[in-house]
Amino acid sequence: MTSDLAKFTKLSLKNEGIVTYRDNNKGKILGTRTISNGSSFNIKDVLPVESLKHNLISITELCDKGYNVVFEPKSFSYI
Repeated sequence: MTSDLAKFTKLSLKNEGIVTYRDNNKGKILGTRTISNGSSFNIKDVLPVESLKHNLISITELCDKGYNVVFEPKSFSYI
């Protein structure tokens, strides 16, 4: 879920219901669309949600859709 409509490809909005957050606030679902990073990576069935403060992703749902999710340690150095 995201409220950043610029991330969506071929966005056409329609009323799809509401999402209730953990704190019982609610957000209006604006549709179900695909997001893309501009190359070959697309995620389908992403919910654009009005007034969502953070992007949310479900690792389980990505795996269910056939994606491989890999977590690797981030390396960095101090100068």
